[in-house]
Amino acid sequence: MNSKPYSIGIDIGGTNTVFGIVDRNGKVIAKNSIKTKGYPDFKSYLDVLHEALTKLIKEHDAEGKIVGIGIGAPGANYHTGEIVNAANLNWGENLPIAWLVSEKFGGLPVTVTNDANAATMGEMVYGAAKGMKDFMMITLGTGLGSGVVSNGKLVYGHDGLAGELGHVVVDKKGRSCGCGRKGCLETYCSSTGMVRTAKELLESSNEPSVLRNIDPEKITSKDVYDAAVKGDKLANEIFEFTGKMLGEALADFTAFSSPEAFILFGGLMKSGDLLLNPTKKAFENHLLFIYHDKPKILVSQLNEDDGAVLGASALAWESENN
Repeated sequence: MNSKPYSIGIDIGGTNTVFGIVDRNGKVIAKNSIKTKGYPDFKSYLDVLHEALTKLIKEHDAEGKIVGIGIGAPGANYHTGEIVNAANLNWGENLPIAWLVSEKFGGLPVTVTNDANAATMGEMVYGAAKGMKDFMMITLGTGLGSGVVSNGKLVYGHDGLAGELGHVVVDKKGRSCGCGRKGCLETYCSSTGMVRTAKELLESSNEPSVLRNIDPEKITSKDVYDAAVKGDKLANEIFEFTGKMLGEALADFTAFSSPEAFILFGGLMKSGDLLLNPTKKAFENHLLFIYHDKPKILVSQLNEDDGAVLGASALAWESENN
């Protein structure tokens, strides 16, 4: 077994790229970030990333002690090592990022996957799913990301694109989704979905609410949370509806792989029991009888600030064992 004590995790987001040095216990030794956009091409971006990450490695005496690099990014394909359709970053349609980063960093092994799968790996190696072989990770942020683990392995599918549970249709005549279809789960169970629910309820209901004091175009999920905590009835209805949609979907997902647990991660989980309680209630009410009292719904143990870097770094430990 390789005795090198550290891995590198790189999380490429639309605005910032966060990277860090992580030890085998899941401790982030050091991290930093650079802007993701604003470069004429990927080579220019990679030059800046290489300079910043090399500096971090030298400052923390990690030269020669890195087992590999893991990268989490939207559209990243584990099988091919490519970011598919990164046109919004002006990097071309199929960028061989694993090969390019490995070459830049002297041949270090590089593994890539999408951001939700990276978070799932982090949870399995460092978090609430440690020791579990069958679970699903649901990331509730701007959208709804997910990762499916079966028999201890992430489910990638034949093309590396499996596990898009946010785009399972829960209402065929429902809300339009950015993917081009209608009624996808993430249009209801995400921070943007919650805002859409708020706008719909404000229009269709006469219920008094502090949310009516805010420009409808400026309402955020945080505004809904703040109102709900103060006992605002309409804001609590929004959480009840969101939890119902999520719980029913998780019950349906259970029939696919009978997971030991669903682990919920992301900004919306800061709302705690406001979302968790209606989710669990709807889950149990909708669950096929053979699964009752079996799957758990848990909240992630990953620090949200470090979760993306931890998840990406976990890819490097996985590649070490393959």
